[in-house]
Amino acid sequence: MKNGEATAMRNRGRVALVASALMMTTALVPIMGIGPAMAQQARDTDIAAEHAFDIPAQPLTRALAQFGLQSGLQVTVDGALVRDLDAKPVTGTMRADTALELLLSGTGLNYDLTDDGTLVIEALNTGAAGGEVLDPVLIEAAGAELSGPTDAITDSFVAGRSTTASKTDTAILDDPTAVSVVTQKEMEMRNVQDVSQAIGYTSGVTVSEYGSDNRYEYVRIRGFGSQALGMYRDGLPSRIYNFVGARQEPYGVQQIDVLKGSTSSLFGLNGPGGLVNMTTKRPEDEFHAEAFTTFGEDHLTTGTDFGGPIDANGKWSYRLTGLWQDAENEQDYSQDDRVYIAPAFTYKPKAGTELTILTSYNNRESGLGYGFPVGIETSRNAFFGEPDFNNYDTEQTEIGYQFSHDLSDALTFRQNARYTKLNLDYEAISLSNDTPLGDRTAFAVYGEQDRFSIDNQLQYDTAWDQFDSKTLVGIDFNRDQNRERRFDGTASPIDPYNPSYCGRSCINLNFTSDTEITQTAYGVYGQEQLTIANDWIATVGGRYDYVQTDTDTLSSNTLDERDDQQFTSRLGLTYKVTDEMSVYGNYSESFQPINTSSSITPGGNKPQTGTQYEVGFKYQPTNFDALFTAAVFDLTQENVSQYDGATKTYVQVGRINTQGLELEGKMSLAERTNLTLSYSYLDAEIEDDATMSNIGNRPELIPEHTASAWVDYTLAEHGVFGDLTLGAGARFVGARYNNNANGELLGSHTVFDAAVNYAVTDTVSLAVNATNLFDREYVASNSFGSRFYGDGRTVLATVKYTW
Repeated sequence: MKNGEATAMRNRGRVALVASALMMTTALVPIMGIGPAMAQQARDTDIAAEHAFDIPAQPLTRALAQFGLQSGLQVTVDGALVRDLDAKPVTGTMRADTALELLLSGTGLNYDLTDDGTLVIEALNTGAAGGEVLDPVLIEAAGAELSGPTDAITDSFVAGRSTTASKTDTAILDDPTAVSVVTQKEMEMRNVQDVSQAIGYTSGVTVSEYGSDNRYEYVRIRGFGSQALGMYRDGLPSRIYNFVGARQEPYGVQQIDVLKGSTSSLFGLNGPGGLVNMTTKRPEDEFHAEAFTTFGEDHLTTGTDFGGPIDANGKWSYRLTGLWQDAENEQDYSQDDRVYIAPAFTYKPKAGTELTILTSYNNRESGLGYGFPVGIETSRNAFFGEPDFNNYDTEQTEIGYQFSHDLSDALTFRQNARYTKLNLDYEAISLSNDTPLGDRTAFAVYGEQDRFSIDNQLQYDTAWDQFDSKTLVGIDFNRDQNRERRFDGTASPIDPYNPSYCGRSCINLNFTSDTEITQTAYGVYGQEQLTIANDWIATVGGRYDYVQTDTDTLSSNTLDERDDQQFTSRLGLTYKVTDEMSVYGNYSESFQPINTSSSITPGGNKPQTGTQYEVGFKYQPTNFDALFTAAVFDLTQENVSQYDGATKTYVQVGRINTQGLELEGKMSLAERTNLTLSYSYLDAEIEDDATMSNIGNRPELIPEHTASAWVDYTLAEHGVFGDLTLGAGARFVGARYNNNANGELLGSHTVFDAAVNYAVTDTVSLAVNATNLFDREYVASNSFGSRFYGDGRTVLATVKYTW
C-alpha cells in the first residue's frame, strides 16, 4: 500500500470512528432524557410560558385544538359547552394563558388547570348551563386530525402543514419551498393502486414513463428522475443502487408529500428535482375499523385496517393494516399478487413523550411489462417472454420506530429509525431490440439488501421581542448493503405474432457477476427558521455529508473504494402579505454521489451537484378549505455522468438546466366538492454533453407541458337513498423526445379517470373507479430501441364496511 493510500485509509477510519461515536451518543439521549431531573422538568408544564400562536377565526372546537397543538398543553371540554361557538383570531407571541383568554373572550367560558397540567374548559356560571351535558372531549385528540403533522387527513384534499419541507411542523404557507401533499382522503377517493397513481395529479411531476413496466416507481420531479434516491418513507430513505428495490404498498400509507427542488441541506444525498415522502399509517386515539373487497377483471383484493386505544387511559394504542391481492396486469402472463401486513403500536406515558413502533411485511409477486422493438406491430397485451421466467418478486420486512420527548417547554428531542431486509428474484426474457426475430435475451438477478437508517433531531423554540425562533440540529446515519448475482443468456426465438412458449428448457443462462455495494453515509445538519414581526420568515440551513461507498465485485475479487463529502446549503425568505397569503424565494443545493466503477471512469468519480433558485406564491383562504400555489424556478445539475460510446467509458461533462412554472390548487368545499388543478411548464436544455451534437437539445422524456384536473361532487342523501359521489379527472402529458439526440418526438396524450361512490348505509359503501376510462392507446416512451405502451383501461369495484 502506498503512503498516500495508507494516510487516506487512516483518515477514513477516523471519520467513521468519530461519526459512529456521535451516533451512539445521540442514540442514548432518549434513555438519558427521561431521568428524574428531566421527568420533573417535563411535568412542570407552565401555562405562563410564551409561545408563537397563529390561530385564525373559526369554530371554537377547532381553535382549541390548534391552541393545544401550538402550546403543547392538553385541553378537555364538555362538548355541549362549545357547540355553535366561534373563536376570535389569536396571532403573535404571548403567554399561553393570555392566548387562551383571548380565544374564550365573549363565549361565557373560562378554564381551570388541574394538578396534572390539563386545561379544563368550563362555563363561567355553571348553574346556568342547561340542556344536554356530554362527556368531556379531549380537544388535543380531537384536533389531531385538524393540524397534527403525522395524523391522517380523512375529510379533505387540503393539508395545511407538513414536516417534510423543513423537518419541523411548519405551515405550508410559511415554508419557502414548493411542497404538494396528497391526503388519505384524496387517495381513497381515487382508489390509487400504486404511489405513481397517487402523485399523478401533482404539478411538476411526471410518472410511469415506461408505461406497463412496473418494477419501480418511475417518477420525475422538475425533469429529474427521483426513483433511485428520492423515495422516502417516514422521513428515511429507500434508495435503489442497481436492480434491488421494492414498491411501497399504497394501502399502508396515509399521506404522500412531494418536496420539489434541491433538498440535500436536510436529507443528504439526493437528486436535484426533489423527493417523495410517504407517511405510514399509525395508531390513532379513537377506535376505527374497515374491511373491503375490490374486484375487477382478473383482479381480487381484500384488506382491513383497524385500531384504537388499548387501555382506558389512552397511553397505549395499536393499528393493524393488512391486504391480500390476486391480480394480473394488462400484459399477458404478468401478475400483481400482494401480501401486506403492518402492525403498529404507540405508547404515550405522559404529555410530551411518545414512542411509535412501525413494522411491516410486504411480499409482492409481479410480472414485468415489456417494450416492443421497432417494427413489431401487435397487441399491446402481447407477451414475448416465458410465463415461468417472468418475475420481479420482492419480499420486504421492516421494523422501525419514531420517538419524541419534550425535554422542556422549548426543547424537543426526536429520533426516527428503521431496519429493512429486502430480497429480490428477477427473471426476464425479451425480444432483442436489434434482431427481434432471432434469439431472445435472457436475464436474471437474485439480490438482497440490508438497510439501517437513523435520524436524530433536537429542536429549540424560543421568542423575544419581535422575533420567534425555531432551531433544528440533527445527525443521521444510513448504511445500505446491496448484493446482486447476475446471469445473462439467450432463449429460443419466438414468433411475436403467434407466440409458442417453450418453458425453462429453452433458456441458456451464464453467470455474469456477483457484486456487493456497501454505502455508509453520515450527515450533520442545522436549520434556523426565524420569524420577524410575524411577517418575515427567514430559513437558513446547511448540512455536511460524508459518504463511503465500497463496490466489491466478488466474482473477480476486485474492490473499488470511494469517499465523497459535500457541504450543501439552503437560504429562504417568506413574506406574509396577509394571514392568508405569502410570497417566498429560496436558493438550495443538491449532492448526488454516483456508483460507477472507477475502472470505467478514467477521469474519476465526482458527485453530481445541483443548484436551484425559486420564487413562489401561496394562498390559503380562511373562509373555505383550499390551498393555491405558484412557483417559478431555475434548476441546474452538473457533473452528469454519461457514457461515451467511442471510448466505452463514462465521463462527467454533462450539465442540464430546467426552468419552469408550476401552478396548483386543491379545494374541499362544504363537505360536498373536492377539486385539484395543476399545470406545469418546463423549459429543459442540455448545456453540456459528451456528444457535442446533443448540446442545446431537450433532455429525453421531459415534456414541455403537463396538466391535470380532478373534481368530485356528492349528492346528499334523500329519503331512502344515501350519498352519491361522482368524480372525474383528466391527465395531460405533452410531447417529449425519446432520447437526448432528439431523434423522435413522442406525441402528447390525455387520459381520463372516473369514480362513483354510493353510501348504501352509514357503514357500507360501494365504489367503482376507472383509470384511462376511454382506453386511450399511447406510447409512454421509446427508449433502448423499444416502445413502452401506457396502461390501458382498468375498472375496479370496491365494497367497504366501516365500524
